[in-house]
Amino acid sequence: MNKFYIQHIKPLIQNTTITAKWVIFGSLTGAIVGLVSSAFYFVLSFVNIVREQNPWIIYLLPIGGLAIVALYKILHNEKDGGTNLVISAIHSGNRIPLRMTPSIFLSTAITHLFGGSAGREGAALQIGGSIGNALGNAFKFDEKDKHVVIMCGMSAAFSTLFGTPMAAAIFPMEVVSVGVMYYMALVPCVVSSLTAHGVAVLLGVAGEAFHVTGIPTLSLLPVMKVVLVAVICAFVSIGFCGILHRIEELYKKYLKNHFLRIFVGGCAIVLLTILVGNHDYNGAGMHTIELAVEGHVVPEAFILKMLFTALTIGAGYKGGEIVPTFYVGATLGCLLGQVLGFSPSLCAAIGMVSLFCGVTNCPISTLLISFELFGFEGMPYYLLAVAFSYMLSGYSGLYHSQKIMYSKYKTDFINRHTQ
Repeated sequence: MNKFYIQHIKPLIQNTTITAKWVIFGSLTGAIVGLVSSAFYFVLSFVNIVREQNPWIIYLLPIGGLAIVALYKILHNEKDGGTNLVISAIHSGNRIPLRMTPSIFLSTAITHLFGGSAGREGAALQIGGSIGNALGNAFKFDEKDKHVVIMCGMSAAFSTLFGTPMAAAIFPMEVVSVGVMYYMALVPCVVSSLTAHGVAVLLGVAGEAFHVTGIPTLSLLPVMKVVLVAVICAFVSIGFCGILHRIEELYKKYLKNHFLRIFVGGCAIVLLTILVGNHDYNGAGMHTIELAVEGHVVPEAFILKMLFTALTIGAGYKGGEIVPTFYVGATLGCLLGQVLGFSPSLCAAIGMVSLFCGVTNCPISTLLISFELFGFEGMPYYLLAVAFSYMLSGYSGLYHSQKIMYSKYKTDFINRHTQ
């Protein structure tokens, strides 16, 4: 009897206890981060309305940049590593200060208010990660359990702001170390993501969804065209990451003072906006993404958005690169669809998932987000696009802290950071 208890009953009790623990803390993290991220959503919605109603406010972007740098200095957060710090905290134990939450919350709102080209999900990952880390500290978790709570916070924030709980649950487990999934975090991340999504829905946060039209029956010619779009987008994802990193390096090389750097960057965005003659490339650009999925696009849109985003983020403005990535992918995909004479709407969706997979190196999360954003009807095409984009995007990525554990081309353990 004692042997039976040790072999069967005791492990069952231990596993049940651990599961219950993570259900509780996943729910708690999801609820707290869901509330904070919902507030973040409404603040960003408000400032974007203010900017759209007052186009002249773009001229204050350089002043807004100075306010961001001052805010980070006041909060003693000058060496903030952004999303890279959150990712590195999971696999290397770096400390995430709770002050990251008010820093990124306010600075992202300032960036959006005055017309910087940035998203919101990167900021959300930082908010969720810092709150998760604080909860781990409050309950005196050991280092490994703290990593799980950080992932829970990331899932909750992503789920709240984008309304994609499936992808949000998997993304933190996949993005940290490509080729090695943190499956132990599956239950807590799922619970946290769904809890946060429930909080967001209860508070009236609107999730994203797109209606893709012109999806053909699966056959050789459509498959070839989709693969071609995915291949081109994979190469563009390498270029996008390269532009983001290179412009940031140039800023830091020639403008070492943070105040001067962000002021010059703000002036550059103002000048570009005047030259372009519209505000289509300021802010996140969700309206343009919607137009692209409907089949409408300006040919140069994807190039200009990459430039606007790189100049904004590289200068020190805050936000994220994920929505701009969707923007670039949607506009490029729609353009390619028009050139190929093949469903610009479907190609816009293909472009979005291909760029997202290319810059994040997260094929499973990308496939899930495609189902949540576009529905299941185009599944074979999304699957093909994700597969080819992942293979051909090489080892580039948005986050330098991300590790590629296994080669994309052989079953070799390489353990290297993204480029």
